[in-house]
Amino acid sequence: MTDSMLELYVHDGLSDEEIDRQKATYGPLTKDVRELIQLALQTRADADDVARAREHLAAAREILGCDREDGPYGTRFNDSGRFRNWGNAAIGLRNAIAPIGELHEDADGRVWADIHLGPIYEGPAGHVHGGVSALLLDQILGDAARLSGHPGMTGTLTVRYRKRTPLGAVHVEAKLDRVEGRKAFVVGHVADAEGICVEAEGIFIAPVWMVEQRDSFAETPRPE
Repeated sequence: MTDSMLELYVHDGLSDEEIDRQKATYGPLTKDVRELIQLALQTRADADDVARAREHLAAAREILGCDREDGPYGTRFNDSGRFRNWGNAAIGLRNAIAPIGELHEDADGRVWADIHLGPIYEGPAGHVHGGVSALLLDQILGDAARLSGHPGMTGTLTVRYRKRTPLGAVHVEAKLDRVEGRKAFVVGHVADAEGICVEAEGIFIAPVWMVEQRDSFAETPRPE
């Protein structure tokens, strides 16, 4: 692992109580910002009301910016094995554009999530942007590899768009198919109520440094 990558995998030693406190503090803030993003798209407020709203937002930026970190959030661990990738674009607790909330894992190794994709994820009119579908699949396939004990970085992601994905409720799931050396082969899909919309196959390759630490990665629970 390069020095720059090492800096983004941090054992910070926070207590479970402190992590819970931060979740309770910043989770609702992220939800509020997510709702603001959608309101920015959907509002019909007039110019005066928009100007007033922007004044409030400027005040909020000043308050929140008075004590802040620089750079990406990275991945952080504590002594009990809890890890947070709260800046992750697909599933990060503190990332207001991250669409995945809670991951689930079945006894047979299937990893899945039910999520709602609103208007901010639109591509073709009324439908989910194809890049958002790829984002979801990259994340869920990678989590399926990791939770099966074979974590790795995305080597290839092959996506097949079988039909357009309507905005609204969608189901994403993935499962490990096989392992060949340092490569984990994973399959998955995005579906709506009427069936599969997008399919994917991914190859996740474990770098040497990850193989050396595989036990710790495999034992790590799903992200907070």
